[in-house]
Parts: sequence; C-alpha cells; structure tokens
Amino acid sequence: MTRVALADDQALVRSGFWLILELAGMDVVGEAAYGRAAVELAREAQPDVVLMDVRMLEMDGIEATRRIARAGLPSRVLVLTTFDLDEYVYEALRAGASGFLLKDAGRERLVDAVRTVAAGDALFAPSVLARLVAHHVRRPPAGAAPPRGRLADLSDREAEVLRLVRRSLSNAEIADELVISTATVKTHVRHLLQKLGLRDRVQAVALAYESGLL
Repeated sequence: MTRVALADDQALVRSGFWLILELAGMDVVGEAAYGRAAVELAREAQPDVVLMDVRMLEMDGIEATRRIARAGLPSRVLVLTTFDLDEYVYEALRAGASGFLLKDAGRERLVDAVRTVAAGDALFAPSVLARLVAHHVRRPPAGAAPPRGRLADLSDREAEVLRLVRRSLSNAEIADELVISTATVKTHVRHLLQKLGLRDRVQAVALAYESGLL
C-alpha cells in the first residue's frame, strides 16, 4: 500500500486530498501545515510520497524538499502548485522534487501522479515543466559544469531515452517507442543519471533544457 504525507497550509485542501487518496486505497500517514513540520513528518513516518505545497509559512516547500532530499530519506516529493508559472517550482526541481502537479489536475490525475512517483518515475504537468524550465533555463546553479559538455558523455541510445523522458513518457511507453524491454529502459535511465550526476529524471530533463538539447 502506498503511504502518503500531506503538506499544505490550507486545511480544506489537505482534507480533500486525504479523502481522495484514502478512497483510492492509499494510506495517508499524516499531514503538516508548515514546511518544517513536513520535514519532521517525513523523518518520522518515512512515507513513499510527500505531497508538498510550495507556499507555506515558517519554511516553504522548496526548503522542505531540499532538506528531505539531503537527509537521504526514502520519501519522494511531489510538488503541488496553484499556478503553472509559479516562479518557485523550478527551484523545487533543483531541490530534489520528483514531480510537479497542478492543484486543479483532478482526482484521477492526482491518484495516478502519486502512484507514478511512488513507483520511482518522475511525473510533471507538461505545462509546468515546459514553461517553467524555459523561463529559468538561463539560471544554471553556480559552479555547475557546462550542461552540453555533461550531455556529451551520453551514448546515442541514452540521449534518445532522455528525449523521450522529456516527453513525460513512462518506462513502459519508452520501451514501446524504442521496441526494447522495460528493464533495458530502466538500465539506460540509471546509466544516464549516473553519468550526469543527477538524482532523478526531472533533473535530467532540466539539464537537457539548459543544454539546448531539447
């Protein structure tokens, strides 16, 4: 059973998500109204997924996401945002978020997103990634290696897989597209992440945008 923690400063939003996820057969292990409380909840309950709002008091969702990632916790963070041009969401990607979802995405999309992220795949609303990354693409982190130079280490097949990851395709969909096995896709994804020194698929897509590859 997928275990989920909720972090949002609006009680009504948390209640709604709690009901939706429980009806879908998931175990909601707790809720937090502030970023600092979300980090503590992740430490104590170690859920599979933390649904993380961006704008919260005391500590925002970006810093909370960063602390969860740096602590090496098994929880993956799915960032929730009201606006697909929220200027803070891209920073959450750099902080280690595993996906992005608009709050008005709908019940089925929310459940599918949580399951996808819990399974280890990245999930993001295309409008969030495409528009936000394009908007912030000229702001690489200080001291980072030149993006295009890092991508040059990828094999042709790994670069091809990265292009398909950018299209939000799952491992199974990439396997169908390239006529290879899902296990082979996972191997290619793992290798390209290792070569690029990245945590997950979302960060790989951001790097590909910054390099001009995509």
